[in-house]
Amino acid sequence: MELGQQIKKYRNELSLSQDALAEKVYVSRQTISNWENDKSYPDVNSLVLLSEVFNTSIDNLIKGDVDIMKQQVRSEDKKEFEKLSQVFAIMFLAVMITPIPLAHFLNYFGIAIWVILMAATFYVAIMVEKKKKQFDIQTYREIIAFTEGEGLDEIAKAREEGKRPYQKLLLAFGAGIVTLVIAIAFGMLFK
Repeated sequence: MELGQQIKKYRNELSLSQDALAEKVYVSRQTISNWENDKSYPDVNSLVLLSEVFNTSIDNLIKGDVDIMKQQVRSEDKKEFEKLSQVFAIMFLAVMITPIPLAHFLNYFGIAIWVILMAATFYVAIMVEKKKKQFDIQTYREIIAFTEGEGLDEIAKAREEGKRPYQKLLLAFGAGIVTLVIAIAFGMLFK
């Protein structure tokens, strides 16, 4: 990484201590030290502040670190997507297995709890879909490639885009069947 060296160079040119620079970019002295020793990387806001303090462009400041930054951002995006997907999977499983026990043991209060759980799960599903749209990943193969930090070649990407309408149709059909099963279960429970 070159950014640590760049920060140190510009800081020394301005005769700033790590403490003085830390004050100007609203971080701790330890954070400046970590940046200069390549132990961590500044976020976008800090890069903007550093470029203003050093009176240089962000391009000059980061020089050869663009690929490293892209990789770090992609890694953070991947982790966030995986975490959100795991939360959705757990919530979806809870929505699937809890309606009958909740309704049976807690009656209408249980149904209210299940409706709240369903609404929360729906919200998380929307967040997952936004992430999928942001990264242009829709099919299972695209998602797996994304989580492994890889991309698909143009031909594979075109094939996966061709599958999307069929997968959405199957997903809608599956959701309808699940809804029907839950409705029948509730109907039998409250007879």
